[in-house]
Amino acid sequence: MSARTPGRPSPAIARTVIGVIGAAFIVPLLAMLEFTLRRAEGGYGAEHWVALFDPANERKYRVLFEGVGNSALLAVLTLALVLLVFFPTIVLVHLRFPRLQRWLDLLTVLPIAIPAIVLVVGFAPIYRVIGQTVGSGVWTLCFAYGVLVLPFAYRAIVADLSGIDARVRAEAARSLGAGWGTVLVRIIAPGVRRGLLAASLLTIAIVLGEFTVSSLLNRITLQTALLQVSKADPFIAVAVSLLSLVSVFVVLLIVSATGGPPQRRTRGRGPDPDPTAAAVAAAHGALPLNRPLPNSRGALPPLTASPSSSEEAPSAS
Repeated sequence: MSARTPGRPSPAIARTVIGVIGAAFIVPLLAMLEFTLRRAEGGYGAEHWVALFDPANERKYRVLFEGVGNSALLAVLTLALVLLVFFPTIVLVHLRFPRLQRWLDLLTVLPIAIPAIVLVVGFAPIYRVIGQTVGSGVWTLCFAYGVLVLPFAYRAIVADLSGIDARVRAEAARSLGAGWGTVLVRIIAPGVRRGLLAASLLTIAIVLGEFTVSSLLNRITLQTALLQVSKADPFIAVAVSLLSLVSVFVVLLIVSATGGPPQRRTRGRGPDPDPTAAAVAAAHGALPLNRPLPNSRGALPPLTASPSSSEEAPSAS
């Protein structure tokens, strides 16, 4: 029997903790499912689920379908804002302006410290100008949602960005002739893949669950539509809420399963060389720049003796 590793809980304690946490998530979901299966005259049945997907009730639940579509659109736009604007900005500050990183940390905490009601009061004059400029469509909420998801996306990306030596990798790639776009996409992004996946998941979850900003700005989203439908048919509102929660959990499981580093199958040979590590080593003198890089078996070719060394050998003897 192998000794237990110090600092790690026993298997029984680990299973107990996982079971308690799992029950805390599963029991409310089961309660929601039980509520949606209740009949008005007593007993249980699937009439409410059938009514939700019945084309005859399309007009009755039109606001609900509109809210689902608007929230899906906002999730895509906000996610694009995070990946195309926030991520390059975070990397730029980390690589080129490290003195501004403390100010950026403080700035990203403000959306959490400021109440949502106060944020909406500040958003109101801004959205008045946006409405006069580009219109008042529901897609404009992505700017407000970008502010709301900024603290969570920033922490998820910075946590992975601090774990890799991004400056050394960027300098090595730049010394080999790569542009900043190549450095961002092919050098930095693969190293922070887990952080980007976590930021994407948090962005989608926050957008689908946001209510205060969309309600006070008079926009129809999933949560505001659920409030309107719940006044007439609470069973349908709970059923749609259950579907949205299960969908987020499924996405979380997919991200957890695919977010790890890729595992390469090796048959009787060493691991494949890391081109980024080789480039970094060459840029910092660990490998001679005129020496070939490791081959596919991870071995370096033998160094050939230089003419100067062959001439000095007889004299040294």
